Amino acid sequence: MDEEAIRARLASVKEEHGDLDAAIEAIQTGPVFDLLRVQRLKKRKLALKDEISKLEALLLPDIIA
Repeated sequence: MDEEAIRARLASVKEEHGDLDAAIEAIQTGPVFDLLRVQRLKKRKLALKDEISKLEALLLPDIIA
């Protein structure tokens, strides 16, 4: 994967991560609280966070100090 593709994927994943924040907030403050849906969204959000970390690690060069 080249750097441009990594940056594009990173931006996409960060956007989805933010969208999940908004979705979780809306469900939690809405009239009907769906615990199972919130748990699934939080699990997906955690997976996206892991992917963000991996993509950011690919962009940072390994520096041996």
